[in-house]
Amino acid sequence: MNPKDNPPKESPVTLPLCSLVQFSHKQPPMLRPARISMPLLLACFALTVFAASAFGADPVEAFPTPLEAYADGSQPGLWQKLVGRVAKDPFNLVATLIFFAAIIHTFLAARFRMISNRFEHEYEALGREADRGNFDAARARDRKKFLSVVFHFFGEVEAIFGIWLIPLAAAIVLMRGADVARSYINSVHFTEPIFVVVIMAIAGSRPILHFAEVSLEKIARLGRATPAAWWLAILTVGPLLGSFVTEPAAMTICALLLAAKFFRHQPGMQLRYATLGLLFVNISVGGTLTHFAAPPVVMVARKWGWDIGFMLTHFGWKAVLGIAVSNAVVFAVFRNELLGLMATPEPAPGARPSIPRWIIAIHIVFIALVVYASHFAAVIVLVFMLFLAFVMATEHNQDAINLKPPVLVGFFLAGLVIHGGCQQWWIEPVLSGLGSVPLLLGSTVLTAFNDNAAITYLASLVPGFSPEAKFAVVAGAVAGGGLTVIANAPNPAGQSILQGHFGTGGISAMKLLLAALFPTAVMVAVFVFL
Repeated sequence: MNPKDNPPKESPVTLPLCSLVQFSHKQPPMLRPARISMPLLLACFALTVFAASAFGADPVEAFPTPLEAYADGSQPGLWQKLVGRVAKDPFNLVATLIFFAAIIHTFLAARFRMISNRFEHEYEALGREADRGNFDAARARDRKKFLSVVFHFFGEVEAIFGIWLIPLAAAIVLMRGADVARSYINSVHFTEPIFVVVIMAIAGSRPILHFAEVSLEKIARLGRATPAAWWLAILTVGPLLGSFVTEPAAMTICALLLAAKFFRHQPGMQLRYATLGLLFVNISVGGTLTHFAAPPVVMVARKWGWDIGFMLTHFGWKAVLGIAVSNAVVFAVFRNELLGLMATPEPAPGARPSIPRWIIAIHIVFIALVVYASHFAAVIVLVFMLFLAFVMATEHNQDAINLKPPVLVGFFLAGLVIHGGCQQWWIEPVLSGLGSVPLLLGSTVLTAFNDNAAITYLASLVPGFSPEAKFAVVAGAVAGGGLTVIANAPNPAGQSILQGHFGTGGISAMKLLLAALFPTAVMVAVFVFL
């Protein structure tokens, strides 16, 4: 029965929860661990927040230790400075070890998912024995199910930094006290995660995707709308949309269109990873035409006085050139395979009605309102509630809002923000001790191990940065934004949408890194030499 015939009656407030429940009931048996891991994920987050908020009175000490408290400006070498900071506050080393353990965990996520799938197969095999009344098989089956769910949970990339908040919170409580832990959690600003959740949900709505698809289709028609033409249009023009509808929205649109117009044709695995690497790098640099769309730029634009004119003349045209060069080279390498995908026929279009232009226009207005209020979490939530109400009022022109990918990405960013606040003790001296070119390269490398917005934010705290150094750190941060899934805030959204096209093990962190090296090198060269 068509769900449109019996539309849900939920209120705008209950719609997000209902969307998650509806999503979980649509999963095939093989994906049942995902259905269970979602409540576990939310429960883990809720317990962490509750535990932090249940602590005692306000602390009497600053946490993390302020940079000025180290008073080591005259320390001669970087290593001596870092050792001194650890000696002054041993928690620095503990927090960083936990942080790097979480990073290593992200590289092992695909392995955990493969183990989960193996236990799921064993669970299903034992189920047949249990149905025949075999008591031992029933007990073994329950153990397999438990292990399958646990390993699937540990294989969710978006949940990893949330998982590692547990040892971080325990370390803070043991070393600095419960009051400090509570105060630190309460002091962290979660505006960016909330912004990403809302912008992803709106950008993933049917009217916005229809508008983006129609716009990109006009470009793809120049190449007869073949998979290769769609590939070029999405990877060239799509990332530049990030300068206007924000990078998270551009990532959502490009990933969904790639899934529908390119990945469904089953290209080779090498081409899939090359495409993913281009997507992540291009999205990271494609938002630099303006000063309000890319998170690493937003972090410093106001403090450093950067406006649209500055971004266009110093970053924008270079980003466009780098994207064009990277796409052209990869297209030349995989030319035969890309052109060969033309033989796969397009599916017959459905009988879905066209979407009125006024509905598309209102959705675009909602995106504009969220972008305008990007620094005010309460306003973002209010706009989102109004958006959900509008979706219900126009349900015949809408699809159900699937909040699982946005919520997971928001959870990922929330965990990253909490961890990142404890890493400035070593990021600040590393950045401040480098020249322009080494700073650009160092910022690129550091971005692979931390969100690039965190890198630029910490750079904005470094006193005495020259204009050349400011350009270098932001250029390196955006150039390296595709190296890992944690390098740029929208990357988890792209991974969540496209992960099903990379086999049962999902996207390999190492293969992603290798695929992103070439476009990253192109962008670094463009920023250094032009």
